[in-house]
Amino acid sequence: APGPRSYTTLRDEAVKLFNSLQQLESERDPVPLMQGVLQTCLDLPPLVDEIYCQLVKQTTEPAAPGGQGDLHYWQLLTCMSCTFLPSLPVLRFLRFHLDRTESRFPASEMAKYACFIREALRKTKGRECVPSLEEILVLMRRQEMICTVHCPGAPACSVAISSHTTAEEVAQELVSRLGLSQSPNLFALYEQSRRREQPVASATLLADVLTRFE
Repeated sequence: APGPRSYTTLRDEAVKLFNSLQQLESERDPVPLMQGVLQTCLDLPPLVDEIYCQLVKQTTEPAAPGGQGDLHYWQLLTCMSCTFLPSLPVLRFLRFHLDRTESRFPASEMAKYACFIREALRKTKGRECVPSLEEILVLMRRQEMICTVHCPGAPACSVAISSHTTAEEVAQELVSRLGLSQSPNLFALYEQSRRREQPVASATLLADVLTRFE
């Protein structure tokens, strides 16, 4: 369908994504390529299961377990798990793959990614935007992002957030930090740009807001 990006048939796009995954293995800077794959999956939801299956295949019996190419696949799988939920049959197979990896390679980087992915899948509900370049970088390291919130009458506050942190959770944390828990007022986050200022809905993921800023 017409949109901001030009796509062909699902079959052709699946082949393009497969070629992108092949390129990912040797890419020095995999972040833009990862974001492109995620964007295609967001625009074309039927391809989400396809990419999950391809990534499971690429991380099964790799030629060099734990090598750079193998870890790039695990890093993309990590980003996928924080952005999309696969269908139930694929989710079951993915969990089996994660368990198998942790069993075969305990204490390895692959096992650490597998554990992180399993936890992410329990929280992921779907995203409005794909992860920002910054978010992809921190996900590759299995870390949290630092979000800066500017508070009226107080210095800016830095808050650690994950891909699943909502605006309401951050607002509640700031209210507690600023000693306003007993205040009768209501508090909310606002996003501000050159053109507009608007409240951020309580259930909005802060990671999506940061992607829009990017």
